[in-house]
Order: sequence, then structure tokens, then C-alpha cells
Amino acid sequence: MINVSTFSIAACDLNSQAWGIAVASKFPAVGAVVPWARARVGAVATQANANTTYGSRGLEMLSSGLSADETLAKLLSHDREREHRQAGLVDAKGGSASFTGKLCREWAGGLTGPGYAIQGNILAGPEVVRKMEHAFLESHGELPDRLFAALDAGSRAGGDRRGRQSAAILVVKPKAGYGGHNDRWMDYRVDDHLNPIARLEELIELHRLYFGKSPKSERVMLEGKVVKDIQNIMKGLGYYTPIHGEYDDATREAFRAFIGNENFEERADPDKGWIDGPVLEYLMKKLK
Repeated sequence: MINVSTFSIAACDLNSQAWGIAVASKFPAVGAVVPWARARVGAVATQANANTTYGSRGLEMLSSGLSADETLAKLLSHDREREHRQAGLVDAKGGSASFTGKLCREWAGGLTGPGYAIQGNILAGPEVVRKMEHAFLESHGELPDRLFAALDAGSRAGGDRRGRQSAAILVVKPKAGYGGHNDRWMDYRVDDHLNPIARLEELIELHRLYFGKSPKSERVMLEGKVVKDIQNIMKGLGYYTPIHGEYDDATREAFRAFIGNENFEERADPDKGWIDGPVLEYLMKKLK
């Protein structure tokens, strides 16, 4: 058995058809153990003396049409060590369930509501899960933002009383993965860090930068001073030599190679001569 003493939230946003989990612990690589999720099926968090089969078996049961409550009951009924377990589930319809075994180390417990299950063990106290619930319900934005808000609130309330080591977020949504080929919208792990939740926040921001989409109003046309700034950056990196402020053919091809190497193909159009504002700002800070 793996002793994953931690705090987590499993939740969904039915409007956007997203399910996910955020988790943190004084335990290495918590993201390799606790979070399991599948689009249009649900999410499962398995922790304390974690039985990782709760993840795979739980998702299979949820995919067959069982509710979160029914799935949890079946998982527990076949587990002789259930009083050492802790789990949280949300199903395809937003139903939720949480379980804390009697032999989980104090403080241990959880809260549930429509579309979320929050749980933790070896916590600073019950205020950890209460603060997580409040943050989740009061926060706005997409599901990853709300999951992180809950995790951060739990940490600020004391979190795992043993300290900090790892954190993770897993969010799934139909065709939200790279290239639309899978459901893995966001999947980031901080396996060993002095401040894992702060580092996780940085990774979420990088995800938005690389894979987000700005409205057309945030696009910056490549002309005038912007072109000179880009030309300066590209010259320093060896892509290009002249600096004249014109978006000519040579600049366009250098920009195409530069954007490709920086992995921002989805956030700029060399042929139409624009770049998303947040990406331009990031490149200017990083490379100028």
C-alpha cells in the first residue's frame, strides 16, 4: 500500500464537458498515484493508503453508467483494507461521492456537493477542506482555474500538516488534447519541489500561453516598431540580419522558422502577419 497523505478535489464543469482533479501532498510524485479522469465519464481521486485500482476500475464502472455513489460503494465492497482508504469521485452527470476510512490518520475527512468531491488526510484541520470548497464555489473561469483556486486555498489553510513536496492537475475534455487526438486538456505534475503549488501555477500559465487562443482583438499586426522588435530578437538568435522595420519576404520566412522553434505555431500567422499579444509580450520579456 502507498501512503498518499494529501488533499485533493475531483470536480466537473458540465457546461464545458470537463472533468478533473487537483492534488497536493508531502509525498513524491502524487500525480502518478491520485488523479484519474476520462472525458464524458468522470474523475476519481484515490489516496491515503491508496489503492490505485480505484482509478482504472472506478472509471470503468462510471463508463458503464454507474453513479459516483454506486461506483464508490462497489469499490469499497471488494476492498478488505477500505478503512485505510480515501477516495473522491464525480460522474458524467455531476454526481459526487467521497469516502474516508476510519483508520485514515487525522485530520481526515471530506465534503461533497453538485459536481465536486473534496477530501484530505493528515491535514492541518477541517478548515482545509472547507476553504477548498469555498474557493471552488466562489471562483470563476474554466475548470482548471477553479481546481487550482481550491488547491491553493487548501494549501494556505495549512494543507498537509507534514509539509509540501508535490502537486498535480489533470483535466480532461473531449478532443481537448494536443491536436484534438485525445481528451487530455491539461496534465501537469510537480513531482518534487519546495513550493509545488506555486510551480504548478507557473506550469498552468505556460499551458495557457502555448495552447490558449486569444480573441482577434488581442492580435498584434507585424508592422512598424513591432517588426523592428521582432527583427532584433531574431537577429540576436541568428535567424535574421537586417533591421529595417519592414515585414518583407525575408522577415516573414525568418519569423516562420522562429515561431516554429519556439512552439507558437498556433498563436501567430506569418502569412497574414500577426501574433497574439500575450505571446509577443512573453517573447519580448524572455528574449529581448
